[in-house]
Amino acid sequence: MSDPVPSMRTTDADRDRVAAFLQEHFAQGRLDQDEFTERLGRAYKARTAGELAEITGDLPERDLADLRSEQAAVAPAISMRDPALLVPWALYAGVNLLCFVIWLILVLTGQNTYPWFLWVLGPWGVVMGMVTFGVLAAQRNHPHRGDTA
Repeated sequence: MSDPVPSMRTTDADRDRVAAFLQEHFAQGRLDQDEFTERLGRAYKARTAGELAEITGDLPERDLADLRSEQAAVAPAISMRDPALLVPWALYAGVNLLCFVIWLILVLTGQNTYPWFLWVLGPWGVVMGMVTFGVLAAQRNHPHRGDTA
């Protein structure tokens, strides 16, 4: 539904909605008693949608604290495709591929046959697996990361 045209005449329901909106902001402390009374009087005397918009133009449509809690509640879940996990795993794969290629070149030239690349692959892989498991398990236990309530 589109916004009303500013010059369009308003209804009693529109005035009542603006009055309730002003009462909410008065209760939250955004308006003092005099300003609330003045704006409320203007709201009930308003004839057009534009006049009502002027009365509430400097007030947020929603409480900013509610927006912060909603943003925290919809924080995206971490998956294996998340860069926080994907980048370290890609680095792990790249380094181990490089070590394996160096070892393979040494084996093919007959200089070394000991699989030393496993000392890089194994311990680092165990650490990466534990970190990944921990992150995914923690995210599963606390689906709403960032909530402070």
